[in-house]
Amino acid sequence: MQTFIIGLAILLVGGFFYGGFCQKIFGPDDRKTPAYTKSDGVDYVPMPKWKNALINLLNIAGTGPILGPIQGILFGPIAFLSIPIGCVIGGAVHDYFCGMISIREGGSQMPEILRKNTGEVIHKIYTVFVVLVLFLVGVVFTYTPGDILATQIFGLSGAATDPATWIIIGCIFGYYLVATLFPIDKIIGRIYPVFGAVLLLSAVGVFAMLFVKGYPLANVWDAWSLNGFDFGAYFTAEHFIPVFFITVACGILSGFHSTQITLVTRTLESEREGRLTFYDMMIAEGFIALVWAAGTMAMIGIGAENAGITMQMTEGGWAYFAMVNGALQKISATSVVGVVCREMLGPIGGIIAIIGVILLPVTSGDTAFRSLRLILADAMHIPQDKGIKRILLALPVFLLAILVLVWAKFDANGFNTIWRYFGWSNQTLSVFALAAIAIWLMRHGKGKFVWVPMIVMSFYAFVTCSYIFNAKIGFRIPYVPSLVMGAVCAVLLAAAVLIWGRKPGGEEKGSDQR
Repeated sequence: MQTFIIGLAILLVGGFFYGGFCQKIFGPDDRKTPAYTKSDGVDYVPMPKWKNALINLLNIAGTGPILGPIQGILFGPIAFLSIPIGCVIGGAVHDYFCGMISIREGGSQMPEILRKNTGEVIHKIYTVFVVLVLFLVGVVFTYTPGDILATQIFGLSGAATDPATWIIIGCIFGYYLVATLFPIDKIIGRIYPVFGAVLLLSAVGVFAMLFVKGYPLANVWDAWSLNGFDFGAYFTAEHFIPVFFITVACGILSGFHSTQITLVTRTLESEREGRLTFYDMMIAEGFIALVWAAGTMAMIGIGAENAGITMQMTEGGWAYFAMVNGALQKISATSVVGVVCREMLGPIGGIIAIIGVILLPVTSGDTAFRSLRLILADAMHIPQDKGIKRILLALPVFLLAILVLVWAKFDANGFNTIWRYFGWSNQTLSVFALAAIAIWLMRHGKGKFVWVPMIVMSFYAFVTCSYIFNAKIGFRIPYVPSLVMGAVCAVLLAAAVLIWGRKPGGEEKGSDQR
């Protein structure tokens, strides 16, 4: 438990001071924001600070800060330190500067920010890449809440052959279509505060029960084992670097966030709200990730015989097992959510918490499709001021997403394949964004602080490259050579960014001054 408390202290105290440092680097001022200078009643709409903060939290907090830590905690108590450190110096930095640069650039989305700071070639590569990732996010964040709703709330099978499965998915898609097409303050701005309250209450409830019930949690300085499961052996066998940092995405760093933050930059009333809305909400997501990592470890500690979880080796590797109808059965990571909620919060509290977990992917899936529509509109120069134009652009995307979902539900390996590529591409997106942030700082008279994004950029370039070189979904190169190749890629990227940042281009030094 002590390591968990130390991690929490790092997250809160470190976030307070490092967040202030990042705010000082950027220097927000009193100029008018895009919500006023480009007000259109659809996407550029001024909204209160508290509402923007909650909307941003729900936009960025998909299934990543829950399903990622549920799987990431298997690497051991080191996760209690890696998550908060990564969140403070990585994820929150990424989110803050993406948001603030977007505001300063008139509410531009990340593809346009990349174009101004890296050039047309990188811009085109990134645009294709981000469109694919947003599409995968929409698919994944339809599949996971649909599965949890079917199996954990309604007690259904969730199978592809069950008509109820498709009714649930159809309802989620119906909401996505409405949220994608209507003005942001009419749908998202009104219901997200309610969703945000449920989300935060469920996370706080699980957090409180960790202490009230005194669940066992391993420490980094003690034996890395609980209830027969050896976290240390898993740490070594599954390659903590780079796999952990691909698995635990949204609680530490997520490139997907940059696509969501730029939606909220169009509704902020003041640049000075950026720290709360962008940096602090990522710290909140880090808290959610820490809570779910601890909750999962606690369930492993008490074991399936005591309404928790037992880890067993199967043909596909280590798997979660729980008591289902009096018998020990293998369960999915999404089902672990139900085990944690019901054991810690009881039947009623557990249902409320599960609903909060369902809201996470739903409230990220709708804005993923909304971002995808806006990026496609920008790329194809299609105005979005009229409803019919938004519908004509959105419907083909939804139809293709439905086809992919049908394949994923009927193919036994379909969803796992989508999830693995999503995890890797999500982190790769962050490398693009961090490179743009570094170049922007250099071109705007803040070059002495370029190390802030570049440390994280270089590490994640190493992580993503070495992962795809070694992974089964990648090139399957042996582990050690893949690490060497990943390191070489990181060094080359860092050198390229430093060279590029010194060249004039895009918005040159001083252009952000009034």
